[in-house]
Amino acid sequence: MNIPTRVRIIDVGPRDGLQNEKQAVPSEVKIGLVQRLQDAGLREIEVTSYVSPKWVPQMADNHAVMSGIARQAGVRYSVLTPNLKGWEAAVADRPDEIVVFGAASEAFSQKNINCSIAESIERFAPVVEAARAAGVAVRGAMSCTVGCPYEGEIAPERVAYLAGLMKGIGVQRVDVADTIGVGTPLKVQRAIAATLQHYELDAVSGHFHDTYGQALSNTLAALELGVWNFQSSVAGLGGCPYAKGATGNVATEDLVYLLHGMGIETGIDLDKLVDAGAYISDFLGRKSGSRVAVALLNKRAGQGTPDLIAASACL
Repeated sequence: MNIPTRVRIIDVGPRDGLQNEKQAVPSEVKIGLVQRLQDAGLREIEVTSYVSPKWVPQMADNHAVMSGIARQAGVRYSVLTPNLKGWEAAVADRPDEIVVFGAASEAFSQKNINCSIAESIERFAPVVEAARAAGVAVRGAMSCTVGCPYEGEIAPERVAYLAGLMKGIGVQRVDVADTIGVGTPLKVQRAIAATLQHYELDAVSGHFHDTYGQALSNTLAALELGVWNFQSSVAGLGGCPYAKGATGNVATEDLVYLLHGMGIETGIDLDKLVDAGAYISDFLGRKSGSRVAVALLNKRAGQGTPDLIAASACL
């Protein structure tokens, strides 16, 4: 095992977490969330996407959000750009990094963006070229790397194929995403190993959904391979409209609690992070999806600490 001593987290809550919310989230709330995340110590935040408002109306205010955030030195702000039109809209807002995406499943690619895996990469090639020419970093999100709602289990060879295509068009780093949360540790390790055929360890991150409660176990499996970049969503926000039953990303609060408990540095203040999650959860009118946040908020409210509850209730 080669467990790292520090981990870098990208919080994807403002974009991946909020994009599928049915209720409109005002720009000022999104800006407030980004502010609270960076105040908590996040140094990478996925802020918004430049997609057609017809398909993702929640992200129609991308310009307002990007122009409204108070940028901090040392923080990387990334945005999703699905095509050249999206890039042309995004570049005016000065993102530090753009994100392109592809699936390791042909069926998911067709359902998600109506084209094959190879065709999706062809579409992204000019976007990547334009961004790199402008000095903007490029990250590739690789979805369904262990399981697909249409095809079932995904072979590591399909992950390696996608990673190779991403590398071929100039994508600098990639996310190994368990989009529907069906992964288990060994499957995740195989997907990461397949990705490492084309990318160095420093350029690979883990992105795990918690549908079956395996996200933290899969994080530990990735840590054992030396992976030190991870994505998560404050309050466990998120899901996937093309994957029935898929729940949100692993909560950033839960991930940070795990890492700090292992003595791994993150640079994140957990209490301030809990505050950020409470802020957006209160607006959405529901309880946080983070078990750590709920426990700490209950403790603050004097409803009993988890330790005392355990001591009094367990036999």
